[in-house]
Amino acid sequence: MPLQKSDTVKEFDFKRADFERVRALIYSRAGISLADSKQEMVYSRLARRLRATGIQSFATYLDDLEGGRMKEEWESFTNALTTNLTSFFREAHHFPLLADHALGARARDNAPLTIWCSASSTGEEPYSIAMTLCEAFDTLSPPVQIIATDIDTNVLATASEGMYGIERVEKMAPERLKRFFLRGKGRHEGMVRVRPELRQLVTFRQLNLLSETWALGGQNGGAFDAIFCRNVMIYFDKETQRKILARFVPLMKPHALLFAGHSENFLYVSNSLRLRGKTVYELNDIRNDRRA
Repeated sequence: MPLQKSDTVKEFDFKRADFERVRALIYSRAGISLADSKQEMVYSRLARRLRATGIQSFATYLDDLEGGRMKEEWESFTNALTTNLTSFFREAHHFPLLADHALGARARDNAPLTIWCSASSTGEEPYSIAMTLCEAFDTLSPPVQIIATDIDTNVLATASEGMYGIERVEKMAPERLKRFFLRGKGRHEGMVRVRPELRQLVTFRQLNLLSETWALGGQNGGAFDAIFCRNVMIYFDKETQRKILARFVPLMKPHALLFAGHSENFLYVSNSLRLRGKTVYELNDIRNDRRA
């Protein structure tokens, strides 16, 4: 009789206690709250780390992590458990609003704009922001600085390179593709690369939203015209969401916008924000979150 899915023999023993340890570690490390349903996903992703390190059991792997005997492994552990689903112009309704907002901010303040993409993944989101602003200002050098951060160093390396399989841009309008991408040749056949002018608009940095300090740099003393935090909060519990939003508020200019994901609702987490549009928020008149 063939093995049922639940009866499949695993390469490594993975007990419920191991899963609970992983949950506690990734929560303390990155604020990610893993549901019970993620046990198989955790096994699959961390089994690769056991093979890479030559460790024969989850218990030993986790003991070595917690015991400080594999300090360099923390980065790979965190990278393995972060989810990076993204695409160019995902949740497309946000980008026309961003364009209008950017033009209005420029006309009002006559200053360069600074935008923070707080979960950049492999770069599709910050490059979509950059393309939107190039189109809005009708130039490849708009008055914009984009800070793009992520906790996962692997995806940041991909984002900085700005090179993608042609299938990643196949739904993009031909004129946009021609304007913003270069087609690969030779060994890069079947690939496209973001034009250097566009890449220069984006600065990629590693950042953990749970860190005590955020090394964002940039112009205007860290005050942003817009913050993108889309499809990130769904991995955090309500208390972690509240703390992160409370830290966003002082970084937002008075007319700034905060863009959230389609399944995220910040109104029940922060009193400092009000709904501006579909999953887009602006500051209330009262800048300080009374729940903070």
